[in-house]
Amino acid sequence: MKLSDFKFDVPENLIAQYPVDKRDESRLMIIDRSKEASQHKVFKDVIEYLNEGDALVVNETKVFPARLFGVKEKTDARVEILLLRQLEHTMWEVLVKPARKVRVGNRIQITDEFGCDVIDNTTSGGRVVKFDYNGNDFFKIIDEVGMSPLPPYIHRDPDEVDRIKYQTVYAKKVGAVAAPTAGLHFTDELIEKLKSKGIKIIPVVLHVGLGTFRPIKVEDLSRHQMDSEYYEISEESAAKINEVKLNGGRIIAVGTTSVRVLETAANADNLVKPSSGWTDKFIYPPYHFKIIDSLITNFHLSGSTLFLLTCAMAGKDRMLKTYKEAIEMQYRFYSYGDSMMII
Repeated sequence: MKLSDFKFDVPENLIAQYPVDKRDESRLMIIDRSKEASQHKVFKDVIEYLNEGDALVVNETKVFPARLFGVKEKTDARVEILLLRQLEHTMWEVLVKPARKVRVGNRIQITDEFGCDVIDNTTSGGRVVKFDYNGNDFFKIIDEVGMSPLPPYIHRDPDEVDRIKYQTVYAKKVGAVAAPTAGLHFTDELIEKLKSKGIKIIPVVLHVGLGTFRPIKVEDLSRHQMDSEYYEISEESAAKINEVKLNGGRIIAVGTTSVRVLETAANADNLVKPSSGWTDKFIYPPYHFKIIDSLITNFHLSGSTLFLLTCAMAGKDRMLKTYKEAIEMQYRFYSYGDSMMII
């Protein structure tokens, strides 16, 4: 498989810059793999396509305000820092901008009492920094001084609405530097309606990091290496998922991150085992899914690992046709955009 086979153009005006007013009133395209034509709905209509005994598997990772701004000591040059992964208590892997001006040995001051020293480079072009600060609660400091880590295709500064809207309503476990965006469409009210219909909501965790969004830079897809991201699937969640499967219900993954957790945790019997750790699972055609039956996801970037995963599920030609249709019908794309359900 070649990367160039999965490329397409998205008009700039279709890249959503703001969330919709009400989460579950975004648009929803239904892709039924047994039918040629798509259906066009509103997201809250998703309940029509779910049955008693089915399960929605959701990623309950919580985004923290991982975007920081500081100045280099001595030069006062402004530096942007994106926190990626905590390596030790005060040591983090980060991305910096402008990268060419940030070298090992530099000191970056974020506030009068909070800063970091650059102590190493990473193989992926980032930096390792060591923070120093007063107090023990690092994430409390970050919550006060950090900004929502909006992706670069959102061409505006984050504001207070993003702290709420760039977060799922079921987010619990802090650790993501980007939202699992398929889940942004759910409201508390919709979740309660789903539960009332007999649909199970089962949580897993994948702390979304650079691995999900790093661009593929090789034409031969077999040579792409995903960055590892931390995941968890508890004994309780694994047992519930296996019970649904054994009883003939469907497993519907909410987002590509949930898919990667489930497929990472799959065993030889096509059930899931409770586990935690780091996954670099890269799913692209051809791939045989062991756990999931259906997928709810957003419209993704051309040639991205996320788009390739949807192609593995619905087929490359069908997905390219779907995206062409979405563009013609003015669907909104990417993180704050509209969604699809592949059944």
